[in-house]
Amino acid sequence: MRTILKLHRSLVAEFPEPLTSAEISTFNPADSDEWLALNNQIFITHPDQGDWVMQDLTNRMKESWFDADGFFLARDKGKIIGYCWTKIHHDRVNEGAIGEIYVIGVNPSTHSSGLGKALMLTALRYFQSKDIKESMLYVDADNHAALILYKKLGFN
Repeated sequence: MRTILKLHRSLVAEFPEPLTSAEISTFNPADSDEWLALNNQIFITHPDQGDWVMQDLTNRMKESWFDADGFFLARDKGKIIGYCWTKIHHDRVNEGAIGEIYVIGVNPSTHSSGLGKALMLTALRYFQSKDIKESMLYVDADNHAALILYKKLGFN
């Protein structure tokens, strides 16, 4: 049985500058085909995130929460090698907005390079620039590598 965890982290803290040799920029629709190929490679066996087609991406881009400024791409020699896509929830009654790490992925060939951490820090600093005080994410309970990263970054 699949178990999904919801983790939270306060954003009332200073975050270090992301350290990576990759160039981090924001998503442009011209990146769609390359992003889809990488996403499907990373999440080949994932029941929700894998096997996406262009319409899946287009549908998300039409959502009211979509903001390309919060969709970060990491490139090496012009090629997308990782990404962190955020979502900001403004619908909590009597509470401030919350920043969600919607999905993060790095090319398997770059695992353990610090790229995931750099992308996460970029996203958390982005939330802070929007005066958001809390972040959250969902993760499969058996995704041990992701859980280690999230715990190191203060999610619980």
